[in-house]
Amino acid sequence: MGSIAIIPARSGSKGVKDKNIRLLNGIPLMAYTIEAAITSGIFEEIMVSTDSVEYAEIAKSYGASVPFLRSEVNAEDSANSWNVVKEVLDHYCELGKDYDDFCLLQPTSPLRTACDIQGAYRYYKDKNATSVVSVCECEHSPRWCNTLNEKMELDGFIEEKHNIQRQKLEKYYRINGAIYIRNIKAFRDNLSIYGKGSYAYIMSRENSVDIDTMMDFKITEILLAEKWER
Repeated sequence: MGSIAIIPARSGSKGVKDKNIRLLNGIPLMAYTIEAAITSGIFEEIMVSTDSVEYAEIAKSYGASVPFLRSEVNAEDSANSWNVVKEVLDHYCELGKDYDDFCLLQPTSPLRTACDIQGAYRYYKDKNATSVVSVCECEHSPRWCNTLNEKMELDGFIEEKHNIQRQKLEKYYRINGAIYIRNIKAFRDNLSIYGKGSYAYIMSRENSVDIDTMMDFKITEILLAEKWER
């Protein structure tokens, strides 16, 4: 029993080629997440779900398990994360290994730390939750966002009651993609992460960078360099 960390690392990234193994300050991107999971001391098993033999070898060299490769259907662009998780859990059941809960840790969140994972798990236990999902405060209030018409007119773009100092607006939070913890029994009953018994765990914006583009890589390199200098 216990907990399993699942790190999804598909090889077919379109935005940035081979994103999950691209070197970030000399280290493959996925290695940051593997190291954080290992350092947290939370998990009975830390596995990487990938469709690539090359990715699998890199993952194992940093201490993760890859007992099987992802199926073709779950390696497609349209693959749903929760179907990937279900596939992993089903394979482990076939191997005679069952767990109480899983933690999905996306490799595109390299600034998420072992302390973030530990904090989320403590919160999960304290709340007796069925799931915990990490969030961070929004960089900009959605109250200052709107659609634009064809004439690009700004009349009514911001409601007058929201045309105030940013600090006076209510706080909004967004899913940051770093940590998803879920009770496995509840997950099998409903292949989702949200709903009754689901709680938000707040992370710092600094640790919430989600790499999707080359600009994200550049920003993360700067943030990592600043951390090493401290």
